[in-house]
Amino acid sequence: MVHANRTIGAELGGVAVEGSGAGARGRLGRHALLPLRLFLGATFLYAGIDKLLDPAFLAPSGSGSIGDMLRQVHDTAALPQLVDLAQKSPVGFGYAIAAGELAVGLGTLVGLLGRLAALGGALISLSLWLTVSWATTPYYYGNDLAYLMAWVPLILAGTPMLSLDAAWSHRRRRHGTQLFG
Repeated sequence: MVHANRTIGAELGGVAVEGSGAGARGRLGRHALLPLRLFLGATFLYAGIDKLLDPAFLAPSGSGSIGDMLRQVHDTAALPQLVDLAQKSPVGFGYAIAAGELAVGLGTLVGLLGRLAALGGALISLSLWLTVSWATTPYYYGNDLAYLMAWVPLILAGTPMLSLDAAWSHRRRRHGTQLFG
């Protein structure tokens, strides 16, 4: 709420934030999403690399394989149709998930198309929640729902600080609407 004797400070991701002007409190407020962005970006990047480097995971069957995991979760998934789709080509699905996690992780860490990267992370988390961790009880023991909710602030705010998106936005403001040149 803004009172007559207060002013709204600097903007954060297109939304004015009260008290975000000068000083330590303002600087901290402008960087509030940075720890979340670094955690999610690093986690998804690590998850993608881990999947690509694990030969057991990228196998159609066997202990620790994507194929075996899909068979295990089929009957307990909220949307078994998603599992059926993945079971048509479990190895291809494993590579697609790994590539998606790599793209989301890198995009989030460097702040490149931050809202799109966050949306991709949310969609991956949503699909994993509706399939792999749906049967986890109580629900708060599963991590996919928590990851889904963690992506929401980054979808809303993007990557306004210390990012390629911010650098390009600053460049466009300095040089007009031209993206290059």
